[in-house]
This record gives sequence, structure tokens and C-alpha cells, in this order.
Amino acid sequence: MRLNQDQLGFFKDNGYLRLQGMLDLEQCALARDRMWATLPDGFRMRRDDPTTHIGPFRENETRDDPMHMRTGFRWQVREFGTEPLLINLVFTTKLRAVAEQLLGEGTLRAPTIGGMPMGSKGTAWPGGPVDPAINQGARGIYNTLPYGSRERERDYAHTDGHPFQLGLVGLIHDVPADGGSFKVWPRSHRRLYPTFQMQYDQPRIPFYDHMPKNRGIIHSQAYLDELQAIVEDTPPVDCWGSAGDVVLWHHRTAHMAGHNYSNVIRQAVLYDFVKTDLDECRTMPPHDDMWHDWSGQLQATSSEYSDELAGTQMR
Repeated sequence: MRLNQDQLGFFKDNGYLRLQGMLDLEQCALARDRMWATLPDGFRMRRDDPTTHIGPFRENETRDDPMHMRTGFRWQVREFGTEPLLINLVFTTKLRAVAEQLLGEGTLRAPTIGGMPMGSKGTAWPGGPVDPAINQGARGIYNTLPYGSRERERDYAHTDGHPFQLGLVGLIHDVPADGGSFKVWPRSHRRLYPTFQMQYDQPRIPFYDHMPKNRGIIHSQAYLDELQAIVEDTPPVDCWGSAGDVVLWHHRTAHMAGHNYSNVIRQAVLYDFVKTDLDECRTMPPHDDMWHDWSGQLQATSSEYSDELAGTQMR
């Protein structure tokens, strides 16, 4: 598959691109089987009974293992992220071709089958999140349980703090509108990119037992101010769709896992495409041309696209 000029222009301008039917449906079904098989026998939530899927997880059902987390409405299964099943789902010839069209031919770092899954080394700091960069495969299957009668909540936006270039969220099951799929704030990548100290990374404060107050990722005030402005002036796009659909997104695009007001579990696979030279370029400051190290084709593409394409991307 090759992206056309409309699609390249849309990605460049908006920081994301929705593509239909990019994941193999048989592989999606196998991934769902593998996911459900991770639950213990006799677990209250049963696959064949949607009435048991309403969150949140009860206290005796929660699990804080970084390789398999269940808490609140989130169910994140990372333990098989480097198994052939998940790697072959996201690192296909078709998806590699698209990623290379954006990042450059022959530039991708390949995942490692049988390698170290995300979460293998625990959290990034005590009480913190798991670092997606400590990973040799897909991030895993990320689920959001239906909210049931829970009141509607405000959206929140963030960017990922670990180094990578191009993110992928792939639906392995149908997700309806308002079903918690993946929300993005269009054009936010262009506004946030220059607010970082490094173009593909972020500084962090180490954790010390005797100095526990400050730890983790450091955000510049410019970033915090601009992110707040984006939330206030830019309506997000809810990227719902069918099993097999994917969203590709620039690493500085503001996003969130959406709130799930539907009656089905949001089930998605997450993967990061990175270039082989990431370690050399990740600490460089933001460049005047944020596309300077992406593909020559993308650099030469104008940020223009048809109204017809925009209608399919921003519904």
C-alpha cells in the first residue's frame, strides 16, 4: 500500500492519519483470543456475557503487575507484546511500507520476536507509569471497559514522554463512536513540538527515597501553557472504527484514550515505529523544520489535502 498526496498532506498538517482495514482480521481474532486467555479461571468478567464487561474492576479483580494491569476501567495486557502473534499483527509488509513512506525507506528498527515485552522492568519510577521505550515489541493490548452509568467526564490531553517517532493504535475489535477508541487534537504536533527541550525525548528527574516529591518527566512551562490552550481552542477527533482500522500519529500529537460510553470494551493494539538512528537524534533540540529527518517524500509534500479526505478523517 502507498499513501497518496492527500493522505501525506493530511498527516503533515494534522499529525495523524486514519486508515481502514490495515490489520488482518484473522490475526485480530487470534489476538483477542490470546487476550481473554490471560484472565484466571472463574473470573467474574466473562467473554460471552457483555453484561459482565461494565467497569470498573472490583477491588479483588485488580492487578498492578506492569505486564498485565487491571485497575479502574483500564485493562492493559503487555505480557505477549513480543510474541509472534502481536508482532506479526503490527509489523506487516503493508504497515511497514506506510511507515517507511513517512519516515524513510530502510530506516525502521524491527521488533524482536521473543524479546523483552513492555513492563519487564517494572515502572519507570516508583508509583509511575511503565516506560514504553523499554520494550522490544508492541506495547500490548490496551482496553477500556464500558463506563456504564458513570457520569460524563471532561477530556484530557497529553503527549508521550518516551522517545519514538510514529505511533500506531490499531483496533482489534469494532469500536463505536463514543466508545473510548483514540482521541487526537488535530495540528497539536506543530504547536507542541517547539516547546520541548529535545525533539524526540524529555528530561526526567531521578527518584530518591529521601527526596520523593519530584520525580519523573519534566515539562516546560511553554509546553504546559500550549497544551492547555490546545484543549481550550481545538475540538478533539474521536477515531472510532472497525476491527482492522488504525491511526498513525506523530509523536508530539496531543491525544488520549477516549472515555468509553458504549456497551463494548475498547480493544486496541499499540505500537511505536522508531528509526534506527533514534539514539543519535533523540536528544537534539527541536529543529526549525520538524520534518527534517522524516522521509524526503514527506518533506516535499505540502500540507494540503481535499475536503473529501478531511471529511473521512475528522468525522
